[in-house]
Amino acid sequence: MRLDIISIFPEYFAPLDVSLIGKARERGTLDVRLHQLRDWAHDVHRTVDDTPYGGGPGMVMKPEVWGEAIDTVIDTAIDTGIDTVVGSAGGPAPRLVVPTPSGRPFTQELAQELAGEPWLLFACGRYEGIDSRVMQEYSGRLRVDEVSIGDYVLAGGEVAVLVMVEAVGRLLPGVLGNAQSAVDDSFAPGSMRNLVEGPVFTKPPVWRGHEVPAVLLSGHHGNVARWRRDEAIRRTVRNRPELAAELDPATLDKHDRKLLEELSFRLQPEDVAN
Repeated sequence: MRLDIISIFPEYFAPLDVSLIGKARERGTLDVRLHQLRDWAHDVHRTVDDTPYGGGPGMVMKPEVWGEAIDTVIDTAIDTGIDTVVGSAGGPAPRLVVPTPSGRPFTQELAQELAGEPWLLFACGRYEGIDSRVMQEYSGRLRVDEVSIGDYVLAGGEVAVLVMVEAVGRLLPGVLGNAQSAVDDSFAPGSMRNLVEGPVFTKPPVWRGHEVPAVLLSGHHGNVARWRRDEAIRRTVRNRPELAAELDPATLDKHDRKLLEELSFRLQPEDVAN
């Protein structure tokens, strides 16, 4: 997978040289290319922002700088060998991802979708954001996703891109040492969908008087699986009740329903299967 990241702070992405993502880059699984947005600003101060039309606080990133930057990155496709993504002009094109608090939520499902792309281009906004005409321009030529990693505001999109790159990168084949780890993630599709992961333990069996639950030492795989699901349900109800409310009744067995009753958690009447 090729990843291009355009930012006024490309040095922000030094963490991509370490851990699993760093190893994936060394192996060639991830081809990460960083670009300084100011390289496409032609005035003496290398200006990338201006005051907003209509007034108001803050500054807005200029469309002409972003346009030149994105066009240049797209034009490098001829050097990559990418031939599975076709833009409106007939040539290879990346999927453009723009982090913004006003975007669609970034979820595990979206991470898996992006992991299936051969080429992603991340545009890191700053200040009050990127001039909206940039997204309008490229939505006719590329797949454009405006994405939010949460209901809060950051100083810029770099942190959000780091989050997304790690979430996407670890899903690529060969990046995780154990592929089952991604299958068992919180929010992963399957019977555990809408459940966060339960507690985890390792050696020693007793630490400072705290014992590992006996069921995990039993060797009984069925009982272990049941315990893990029960704990996932308990933790979801406690920490993420809005997710628990979205549980699909078709995925709940009698034990699940009994546990939810013990936790005094009721699904909405319209959600309860007949």
